[in-house]
Amino acid sequence: MTTKRETVLSALFTLLQGLGGGATILRNEVLPERIPPGGLLILRDGTPGNAEVTLSPLRYHWQHRAEVELFVRGSSNLELAFDVLAERVGMAIAADRTLGGVCDWIETDAPEPADLAVEGAPKIKAAVLILTLHYTSNDPLA
Repeated sequence: MTTKRETVLSALFTLLQGLGGGATILRNEVLPERIPPGGLLILRDGTPGNAEVTLSPLRYHWQHRAEVELFVRGSSNLELAFDVLAERVGMAIAADRTLGGVCDWIETDAPEPADLAVEGAPKIKAAVLILTLHYTSNDPLA
């Protein structure tokens, strides 16, 4: 039996895998040595935090903070490549904020991009996208 938390995170991962455009999509993986030419997204499961509880019927209402690490490496226009990939993530989420009905709502925060310099390698632009997943479960462990 799959928990509600895993159902929501799996649906989010599936949504990200459908982005296309050559980006590599991973979940909870170690950052690889090389960033693929199409960019890299790593979904981190994050934390569900503390639930608000209603008692009749007993329900746990979560605001689960997941993270998507976004990386693009040196290109002729690194900023444009970064913006395009971030925008594709935003558009995919906006098109299905309930993940096919398994999640009540997804909120996104604006990215805070950073330039990463690696000696002897092309420049990397990265950001962590914070996603707040709102969903309800019948049990704190479910």
